[in-house]
Amino acid sequence: MTPVNLARQLCIVVACNNDACLERNLLASDLVVKHGVSVHVERGAPSASIAYNRGLDATDAPYVIFAHQDVYLPPSWLENLASAIETISVQDPDWALLAPIGMALDEEHIGDIWTTCLNKRVGRPVKDPEAAQSVDEQIFVLRRATGLRFDEKLPFYHLYGTDIVQAAWASGHGAYVANIPVVHNDGFKGRLRGDFTAGFEYVRRKWKAALPLRTTVLRISWHGLNLPYYRFRTWRSFARRQSMAGDETADPRGFSALCGWE
Repeated sequence: MTPVNLARQLCIVVACNNDACLERNLLASDLVVKHGVSVHVERGAPSASIAYNRGLDATDAPYVIFAHQDVYLPPSWLENLASAIETISVQDPDWALLAPIGMALDEEHIGDIWTTCLNKRVGRPVKDPEAAQSVDEQIFVLRRATGLRFDEKLPFYHLYGTDIVQAAWASGHGAYVANIPVVHNDGFKGRLRGDFTAGFEYVRRKWKAALPLRTTVLRISWHGLNLPYYRFRTWRSFARRQSMAGDETADPRGFSALCGWE
């Protein structure tokens, strides 16, 4: 599949609450500006699952990119995605999801992104797609033909990356991290609050038989004690983490250039 042909089969779905952030990052990507991939914007949804299911219903592209508003796609992203789809279609014709970063089955962070909240490049780059037990929610690609949808009982905007990956595997479809790096131009993340707790408890109950599961944030175990521990750890390191964060209002192309992606 050539990049030009792939561009005609793509659409982007994004849940937006900050138009300036959307314009500065996702809408500034070559995939939109130069290749003309359509962007469907959802606003005001009570959860990511509801927003994304609305996006699925409003679009018909074979490949749907679900992205945060603060994600920037480097110029080579379309070419990288075309290569990843070509490879995974041979490796696993029933694949469902591709993402730039997530957790391998052995709980290793795999993939390659720039994250502004840590002001650095993170992950272990992959050459060919590698199976994942969860992916980060910042961006992933769904193959529509699988029929997968998001669980609207999962509240708010957390852990839907873990949930959709587990749903994919449970339905006989694979989820993978591929060589499709992005800039996540995200701001400093403070302490986890009640909305994260609600999502954590829902996923813990729903996927009890698959536990433990390792997300890019923390490990979910049957006893649920990981969350209080993580809350304490992030509380202790709040000032240090805040001092590490970069400027999320900066032009993401600068971060992309630092990584050699421009």
